[in-house]
Amino acid sequence: MVKHIILWKLKADLADKEAVKAGIKAGLEGLLGVVPGLVSIKVQTTCLGSSNADVMLDSTFVDEEALKGYAIHPAHVAVANGKVRPFAETRLCLDFEL
Repeated sequence: MVKHIILWKLKADLADKEAVKAGIKAGLEGLLGVVPGLVSIKVQTTCLGSSNADVMLDSTFVDEEALKGYAIHPAHVAVANGKVRPFAETRLCLDFEL
């Protein structure tokens, strides 16, 4: 199994940050059952004031090949290009084997 963790800091000048977060959450969590090898996916959009990120993706894949497939899967690319990238200022990623 492979974990894929992403943290995003959203752009400061967004008019409705909560709507953007909701769109990211719905879009990414909607990929479960669509992308082969994706075992679980959870997007965290609420955080404590001590946080310096706005959104976290916690996903699990059957193996590294499934993670590579996810990166180029048309449904994931559509969500990333439409609901995440236009609004993200910073992205951090950590991938590791369980």
